[in-house]
Amino acid sequence: MARDSDSGRKKPLKLKTGSFDRNAAMARMGMVAGAQFAGHTLGNLFRSKEDKERRNRDFYIKQAQFLADELGQLKGSVMKVGQMLSVYGQYFMPPEAIEVLRSLQDDSPPVAWEDLEPVVVQRLGSKRLAEIDIDPEPLAAASLGQVHRATRKSDGMQLCVKIQYPKLADAIDSDIRTLTQIVRLARLAPKGVELSSIMEEVREMIYREVDYDRELRMTREFSERLADDPRFVVPQVFPEYSTETVLVTSFEQAHHVQSDTVQNLSQVRRDRLGAQALELFFREFFVWGIVQTDPHFGNYKVRVNDDGNDQMVLLDFGATREFAPRFLGSYYDVVTGAFERDAKRLIDGAIGINLLRRDSPQHVFDAFAKVGMLMIEPFSDDAPAPLTNAEGAYRWGDSDLPFRVSRAVSDAAISRWFRIPPREIVFLHRRLGGVFVLLAVLDAEVDSRDMLASYLYRARDAEQST
Repeated sequence: MARDSDSGRKKPLKLKTGSFDRNAAMARMGMVAGAQFAGHTLGNLFRSKEDKERRNRDFYIKQAQFLADELGQLKGSVMKVGQMLSVYGQYFMPPEAIEVLRSLQDDSPPVAWEDLEPVVVQRLGSKRLAEIDIDPEPLAAASLGQVHRATRKSDGMQLCVKIQYPKLADAIDSDIRTLTQIVRLARLAPKGVELSSIMEEVREMIYREVDYDRELRMTREFSERLADDPRFVVPQVFPEYSTETVLVTSFEQAHHVQSDTVQNLSQVRRDRLGAQALELFFREFFVWGIVQTDPHFGNYKVRVNDDGNDQMVLLDFGATREFAPRFLGSYYDVVTGAFERDAKRLIDGAIGINLLRRDSPQHVFDAFAKVGMLMIEPFSDDAPAPLTNAEGAYRWGDSDLPFRVSRAVSDAAISRWFRIPPREIVFLHRRLGGVFVLLAVLDAEVDSRDMLASYLYRARDAEQST
């Protein structure tokens, strides 16, 4: 894991781990959310349509902000659920609420060391613990755990110790049940949405992320797959110091993508980093079928080297997903159809992954194909002139593609024909969107048409040969 010297310190938080404390806090959240909705409904009784719409927007922002503030104090699975809702919620929640929930990123106040030290002592045992010296000041704090730097006494090797918050796994099921009711009381999910099934998928995702044995395996998997590619650095894992709630890896020095050090790199070096990030995603999806789906910038840092061959340091593989061949085949059809301007193949692929209904009217298919072909713009040979440089490379930092895609979907008035996508698509697009944002933050200029083509057709050839 890596440390970013640009990050600031935050006051430690006293973690609410006891069932009474957590249940009391969440009960209060439900009462307040319900009372706010009742007051809002009463206040709207005699208002005009325009006033109601304005007050509704303000209400959703207020409710989501209240939820985000309270979840940030509780940490654990409820905070992670809030983050996941910002991913799933884009398909059914008010955009005002989504913007607030997106603020629930993994940069919250750390938990006091006095609450975490007993976990480490219990899990590692006194003999193993005596071999390392852990700094009580955390490097990073997230919703499910936090990271501390450590030194192995025998040789001075620098380590990172990732510690899961106490009793977190025990509270996941009850937290999700309670939070489902709170979201309903806050009216952040409209009637007709199968919130329970969505929360069940979120529950499965959280259980995957608190499985440190699996994360250790995935970290080792990526390390082995990228061992011969010097452009990427994956931390070494130390099973002898790791348990189901403690994960120890090597400390890898690197800079945050938004740091001055990275932002001040030359255009050529930033372009190279952007191409690396894009190719890594293509390799994960089209070749391996294994994707790290968490796009948080803390998981993709940069090691700036004197020779100009900068490396991407890859961290945190808890959100890694494996994709089934059937899903991959249909999704290849979606991308290939968009890439080749083949509307029928694109639509057949979308139906195959349950993104579109087969009984949709033709205008919905046409509109969906138009949106799909718009999304492929960075990889096309006819991108708008202002968005390409003299060599034809796409200028990611100047692109407003996400806004144009969102507007195209809205203008087509086809949202009622879309399904809430299956979790594979939700989390795949979460990572893909993160790659796009990363390239924009790097202000990279990358001609990636040939890159995408090579991976698309490699995947197609591999599928045909099986």
